[in-house]
Amino acid sequence: MSDTAGTGALPVQGIPAARVLDEIRALRAADRPTHGGRLFAYVYDPGVAGLDELAQAAYAESAHVNGLDPTAFPSLLAMENALVGAAAKLLGGGPGTSAPDVVGSVTGGGTESLLLAVKAARDARPDLAEPRIVVPASGHAAFAKAAHYLRVTLDPVPVDPVTLRPAVAAMAAAIRPETVLVVASAPSYAHGVVDPVAEIAAVAADAGVRCHVDACFGGWALPWLRRLGAPVPPFDFAVPGVTSISVDLHKYAYAPKGVSVLLHRDPASRAPQYFAYADWPGYTMVNPVIASTRSGGPIAAAYATLRHLGEDGYLRLAASTRDAVAGLAAAVRATDGLRLMAEPESTVVCFTADDPELDLFVLVDELTARGWHTQPQLRYADLPASVHLTVTAAVAPRVAEFSPALADAVAAARAAGPVVLPPELVALAGGFAPEALTPELVAGLAEGLGLDGGVPDRMAVVNTLLDAAPAAVRERLLAEFVGLLQRPAW
Repeated sequence: MSDTAGTGALPVQGIPAARVLDEIRALRAADRPTHGGRLFAYVYDPGVAGLDELAQAAYAESAHVNGLDPTAFPSLLAMENALVGAAAKLLGGGPGTSAPDVVGSVTGGGTESLLLAVKAARDARPDLAEPRIVVPASGHAAFAKAAHYLRVTLDPVPVDPVTLRPAVAAMAAAIRPETVLVVASAPSYAHGVVDPVAEIAAVAADAGVRCHVDACFGGWALPWLRRLGAPVPPFDFAVPGVTSISVDLHKYAYAPKGVSVLLHRDPASRAPQYFAYADWPGYTMVNPVIASTRSGGPIAAAYATLRHLGEDGYLRLAASTRDAVAGLAAAVRATDGLRLMAEPESTVVCFTADDPELDLFVLVDELTARGWHTQPQLRYADLPASVHLTVTAAVAPRVAEFSPALADAVAAARAAGPVVLPPELVALAGGFAPEALTPELVAGLAEGLGLDGGVPDRMAVVNTLLDAAPAAVRERLLAEFVGLLQRPAW
């Protein structure tokens, strides 16, 4: 008997459109809520009525437009240039500024922007056989990914466990003759603090090295917070020595995923970012970004979002976000056993536990059970495990609900007590070399942790195990765990 539906994507006979959409909606029911102000990671919700519908309509208008050739589709070129211009203006570039010749590219996300920033810096120095980049330990993991992909050596600089920032002197000391790029974050994702960008850019400039500011997270939030009176330190093209900046429009510009902008101070700085190839019988390939074929849908959706919200809309959203951050931070301060990792200075609230009887990973599960979805962060060097909250404008109406929910979750976590792993499991996590963790061994471990049937409702045991493991073992375990989840539906 032929299967007209099944679980796969390709049935023998086509399925009516309405039924297909019903299937997708049923699958989506298992996801975290992308709207409503209760998810503190991964998505950015402004809570603006009608914005989703506008973005979806704009996406549909350009979904089949191909960014491969801007001469064939000038509409997409015009929208890309408009997005780059808006980002450049917001970040201290353009006519009448100290960076009048800023240029840029629209990419598919922050990781792509950072990969291209590293590529441009590497390819600007073809004389170096072993290029290196200097990155604070709090810099986004995408820099490590870029270094891995592009065969560039990563030189991480520790951050102070109190300030959560790198020392400028340590950044300067890490610069070598082979260094092609120095990085600063505005802000760092994990803790939401802005690195000393002006000082880092100065030492990079003194060494004749490019300085990239990773403002993927804060580039579209910090300027509006500054206009509202927040003491935002200098971090953009107004800072001498800053040569490139990345800013994600699918974060605090509230555009659908995935749209990011990579800006360079001048065209010469951007030139090594391009890839061109003519030594084959087909069309000459010229790509400003990693992808060749690109859908115009995300770019059109971002363009529509910016045009609709405008400066006044972004100011209002920034004010709501600022107030939500203040309310959430106050709730943490009022809760015994918890403390802020840093006083919030952007759109992040990050906290840890001072009470050894209060297990943060159990607390995260208890918050999830109450409908609040947070992001646990594992221990690193001298930094304790912590809980990360990415705060958006949609959170503001829910802040009053969070404080009692947090208190209730803390009480439940105390009552449950900390997770205690079997000694043999702790020994496994700490004693195995990553290469010894075979797929079969990890599959057995996953089964014991309840991961063989998908992602469990409670993750405290898994997070405790990962927290006990060295970084290299964490990487191997997680890669194998995700590999177990990513299996084809036959």
